[in-house]
Formats: sequence, C-alpha cells, structure tokens
Amino acid sequence: MNTERSQTRGGGRRPAAGKFAAGLALGLTLLVAAAPAHDTWLQPDRSETTPGATFLVDLSSADGFTGFQTAIQPERVAKAVGRLGGAALVVGAGTATEKTLRFPVTVMRPGVAVMGVELKPRLLELEPDKIETYFREIHAGEELREQWAAVPEPRRWRESYVKHAKSFVRVGEPAAGDRAWAEPLGLGLEIVPERDPTTLRAGEALPVRVLRGGRPLAGFVLAYVSAGETHEHVVMTDAEGRASATLAVRGAWLVHGTDLRRATVPDREWESDFTTMTVDVK
Repeated sequence: MNTERSQTRGGGRRPAAGKFAAGLALGLTLLVAAAPAHDTWLQPDRSETTPGATFLVDLSSADGFTGFQTAIQPERVAKAVGRLGGAALVVGAGTATEKTLRFPVTVMRPGVAVMGVELKPRLLELEPDKIETYFREIHAGEELREQWAAVPEPRRWRESYVKHAKSFVRVGEPAAGDRAWAEPLGLGLEIVPERDPTTLRAGEALPVRVLRGGRPLAGFVLAYVSAGETHEHVVMTDAEGRASATLAVRGAWLVHGTDLRRATVPDREWESDFTTMTVDVK
C-alpha cells in the first residue's frame, strides 16, 4: 500500500523555504513529558559544497519542522556516522550551541555525503490524557489504539524511545554510478532514498525504503513535510518497505515516522524508534 494523503500538523512558522543553512534497561533517564513526539533532525548548513571543504551539520529537536528549538546534549549521542563515495566519512565531535548540537564534517572527494546520528535510549512516562494527542502526531493506527484501550486500570504509559536522523550534502560532481546515498548507514530505524536526494526538483517524487534492523519494514507510516507547508503528506510502506510522495515545492523537506510497539520487559509498557531524513529540493 502506498496511499498518499495530506494532514495538518501543529502550527508555528516553518524554516524559510530553500534554506538548508542553518543493555537497554540500564542508564535510561525517566522523564515525565507532555508529549514525546518531538521531531529530531539533522540539517547541514549547505546543500552543496566542494572537495576540501568543511561544513557544519546541526542536530536539533522541535515540535514539528519549525526551526531549531532544543539542543541535544553530546552525551546522548550513541553514534555519529557518515559515508562519501563508498568510503566511511568522519563526522566530528558534536559541540553544543544554544539550540543545536553541531557536528563538523570535512569532505575530501566528490560524491554525496551521507550523515547519520543515533541517540541513546531514554525512558519517559506519559500522562494518560496526552495519549490521543501522541497517537495523532505519529499517525497511529487502530491496532495501537486498541492495544492501549485493552490495558487494565490503573493504566500507565512508560516508553523507551530511540531517535535516528540522517541528511545529505552534494560534494562537487559525483562519479557516474556513485550510489553511496542508497546504502544504509546501519541506523536501527532508517529511511533510505531510492533516488539521489541531492538532485531533487520541485514537483518530483522521492521514493524511499524503510529498514528496521536492516530489514524492510512493511506497513510503516511516513510523513513528508516541507518547510513552506502546514500539511503533511502521509504514506504507508508496502510489503517491501517502500513508499513515495511528491515534493511539490522547493526548500527543505523532512521525512519522518515513528515505530511504536508494546514492550516485553517489566519496567516499561512501550518501546519506540523515531526516524527522520532531511533533503533539499531545488
């Protein structure tokens, strides 16, 4: 299935169109949160550069694709990885700014630089009256709602979540046949483009494949949202984990989704993985 629909998501001003500038049970922090569905994404300070250059990539969280709001602390990063031209790309140590965690990346050869960050798991407790808002934000299906409704009183929502983010920068003129952008980085939940994400033009489609643990994830809901829009374009992956949506306008786009499931350990009721991918449309 790959049915696309539009859905309004929380308000607030989007980033300016066209700008790309700017053991699990151990060690978990218990948070009492109003809502866990904040997006966390990587955003390079440019969409194109030249060999020999150093660019910066910001990691930030916000309630929707609304611009940088909350910095990620360096100690939360489980791994920061990259690839360029089929070889490993070093993502430098992150430095905290007021609203972002900023990584330097130096590129020495042409290609499409792919950067990814995975955060350590955190444990939060969500108040029952916030659950329906959370379900709407992550486009949860009836099965999840039924699972929650079946929990006996007094119901409790403790959720362990992990966040994964990736983005791209075009470096010079990639060699013919260079498809490093199509190779997974090994994130636990990862969106992999099926066309060069640095050549996108307004009105073109961006087909992707979603992998969980390296395997295609079927029936997974993805939302595409532009920095210049107030609506999300929602699609579902097919049996091979594939989905696609048309990127109608130029500027920065966020593709994101949440894999929420019942937990099988006693200190939580739910587990989830959040995944995001940013691209720039010419």
